Formats: sequence, C-alpha cells, structure tokens
Amino acid sequence: MRLRKQTSVLNYSILLLPSLTFAVNFDCSDIRDHRQSFDISALGDPISVMTSEDNDPSPTMTNTTFTIDICKPLEKAKGIPKEEDCPNGTRICGIQRLINTYENTTSFEGAIPIAGQYTLHGGTELDPKVTRLKTSSSASDREKEGFRLEVHGPKYPAKNGRKHKAVIEFLCQDKAEERRLEEERDLSSAPPTTRRVEEDVRMEADDDDDGGEEDHSATGEIANDGHGGTLKYIAFEDVDDMKVLSLEWRTKYACEESQGNDDSETKKKSNHWGFFTWLIIIIFLATAAYLIFGSWLNYNRYSARGWDLLPHSETIRDIPYIFKDWMRRVVSTIQGGGSRGGYSAV
Repeated sequence: MRLRKQTSVLNYSILLLPSLTFAVNFDCSDIRDHRQSFDISALGDPISVMTSEDNDPSPTMTNTTFTIDICKPLEKAKGIPKEEDCPNGTRICGIQRLINTYENTTSFEGAIPIAGQYTLHGGTELDPKVTRLKTSSSASDREKEGFRLEVHGPKYPAKNGRKHKAVIEFLCQDKAEERRLEEERDLSSAPPTTRRVEEDVRMEADDDDDGGEEDHSATGEIANDGHGGTLKYIAFEDVDDMKVLSLEWRTKYACEESQGNDDSETKKKSNHWGFFTWLIIIIFLATAAYLIFGSWLNYNRYSARGWDLLPHSETIRDIPYIFKDWMRRVVSTIQGGGSRGGYSAV
C-alpha cells in the first residue's frame, strides 16, 4: 500500500516537472501558444509606469509606480531600505507613496509584489499563462494581434491579504502607429508656439470626428519602452478574490509576421536547404554502394585484386591521360585558332 502511494506521488511529481521548469525558466525569446512563437527578449529591461489617485476630501494623493521586468527578476535598488522594496524574485513591483499637497510632503506607503517567482523562499510561483489573441475564445480578442500574458504573485499584505496577479496584453504595433508615436514625440519636443497650434488643429479634428461630444473616458499613464513601443496602465482593481494589475504593451515584437512560425519563410528556406543536403547524401551513398557492389562482383567472378576490383578500372586509370590529352587539345585550339594546319598561303 505504501509502495503504491509513493509511486503515485512520484508520477505526479514527474507530471508537474515541465510546468515547474517553465515557471522557473520563463524564456522571453520563445513564448509559444497555438503554433505561434513570440520573441520579446528585447523588452527585457526594467520599465516603470505611474498612476495617481486623489484621496478626496483629504489634500493627499496616492502615487503608485509599477516597475516591470518581464524577462528576469528586478534587481534591488541601491540605497533603499529593505522594507521599502519588493522581495527577491519579484518581476512586477508596485511602490506606493502618499503625497500631501497641502504640506508638500511625501511618505512611503508600501511595496506591493504583484508577480514573481518565490518558490525558493517557500512562496508562490510565477505560473505564467500565455494566450494567443487570434485563437482566444473571446470574439473581441480575435480581432487583435498579439498575446496575453498572465503572471501571479503572493498575498499582500502577507497576513489576511489578497493574492495578486498581472495581466499584460502585448499588442502588435504596426509601422503606421510607430510613425504616429514618433510625430507625437517630435511634437512634444517642438517649440511651445508650434506645439500649441498643432495641438489645436488636432483637437478640432477630434471634435469633428466625435460630433462635438465630450470624451469622458479614462486614460492610463503611458511610458515609452525604448524600442518604439508604449506601456500603458489600465487598472489596478479587485477581481473576485484577487487584486489584478492590467497593462497594455504595444510593441512590434507582438506582431506575428515578424516572429517565428511553423509556416514562416525561414522554415521554408531551411526545408529547401535540407532537400539539397539529402540529395547530396543520397548521391554519395548510391556511388559508394555501386563501387562496393562492383568490387565484390569483380572479386568473386574474376578474382581481381587492387585497381582491378573497381568497376571500369581501366577507364578510371586512363582518366589522368584523357584529361591531359583534352587539355592539350584546348591549348592547341586557343593558340592555333588562326593557323591553316601548318601550311602557308601561296
């Protein structure tokens, strides 16, 4: 009975091994779902996005800075007390500060570990879940290009707190959108007079498109990722029994055309190269089989030895002389192309 129980536990551990390996060794260069892989390793640097919330009627506001490094754990900041930073293994960390606008003071509120790998310290796992948007069960998701990444974290506060997780939508940013963002960056660095005129023109165009209606939709804080894309804060809210951070990351690395695919041109080229390689191997093996079989036949029929074992051995021995004679004819033709067979004209 005990042996059967130990065997079942061992089998269960073996089944869990691949998922544990994926959780610990989350590879940003090969994020795969439904035969589509994405490489976001270029985004593997810390990036921060900030949001603020007014604490009415108090003259204070809560400022939360979310720092994310999706490819590896965040490094500890130097000169910051341990209690004012997230624990080791954190990949998404939220630092809250309380700003008193009346007294003009700032105080530390808390360091929230949103997601990370804490199994080595007896905590939770990153447990990443990838969903390719084009194959999602949601109709609205299937209209998008990219993938959704869900990563998990521990309870905060540690006692009687809620578990945390982050949901990041990596959306494809095409070249047209990149140009628009570059224009906005150029606009922000333009002289104030020019910037004001262009902003007024853009606002008038937006009013015309909206029919003069005001837009009261909330917008999140946006940060440039340094690779032509943007990271946008969406929400940090309670969902069921969890606290969920929602982010939107628009980047060219979420475009399927620029990523590895089972049907990609790279795969096709590698298949063509493989065909020619096999063709050369087959020709080599056929030649070797012909020589071996011919040698065996000559040995058994004619008791041949040495060069006589090879098929067409006389022709093979004559190859150097045939080549030499052929070269002599070529040289003679080139040098004596204008002669008349050795006779001179009368």
